[in-house]
Amino acid sequence: MVQWVREREGYTVENTNKVALVTGSSRGIGRETAIRLAQEGYDVIIHYARSKQRAEETAQEVEAHGSKALVVKANVSKKEKIDEMFTTIEKEFGRLDVFVNNAASGVLRPAMELEENHWDWTMNINAKALLFCAQKAVPLMEKNGGGRIVSLTSIGSIRVLEHYSAIGVSKAALESLTRYLAVELGGKNIRVNAVSGGVVDTDALAHFPNRDELLEESRAKTPAGRLVERSDLADAVMFLLSDRASMIRGQTIIVDGGISLFT
Repeated sequence: MVQWVREREGYTVENTNKVALVTGSSRGIGRETAIRLAQEGYDVIIHYARSKQRAEETAQEVEAHGSKALVVKANVSKKEKIDEMFTTIEKEFGRLDVFVNNAASGVLRPAMELEENHWDWTMNINAKALLFCAQKAVPLMEKNGGGRIVSLTSIGSIRVLEHYSAIGVSKAALESLTRYLAVELGGKNIRVNAVSGGVVDTDALAHFPNRDELLEESRAKTPAGRLVERSDLADAVMFLLSDRASMIRGQTIIVDGGISLFT
């Protein structure tokens, strides 16, 4: 392995053929983050649940930066599928340095209309997956003397958004678990944090019944004068993965242009 250091946008990431897993990286913020990691020299595991073609397109972009890409399919709401994914990762790479917990899903309905399967699906993808992925990631990270875990969440965990009750509660659970893991894993030199985004115009937003209204209202109310973009969230993720963030533990960094400052 050749150790190298690359300066990028004011912070330094040291790399010795390190390996990163980004769940939900076939599109959106996950895709952006996977490509950023490849630019920093990481080999990247591209995880997807449905869109194999998009995952393979992401892998091609990763490989264009000279990094190795491994495409894996897994339903992270099921522990046995998580176990299978990590078995593949260990067999292929034998290590893991970074885990970006980005895969997300959920049911958009008023609380009084939620059914049990809606609740279980949303909680399993958005909260349970972090726990059982972390349980498999940590032993691989310990082999290398430590690692970093960053999850993507949303301001719906602390603000009430229309039809967002199940997702908001699942994201709140995700942020709470982030704090617990940060304390429990700190002695293993594993940093755990989260990035909370404001309204971002991604494919996921297409499922919101009030998408256009939400985008326009958010754009008008955001003090920064524009909507949050995927690159803004990827910037925050990359900062938390860098050595500059070594003393940030168990925190949820809000990247929303200031809109959550309003009640």
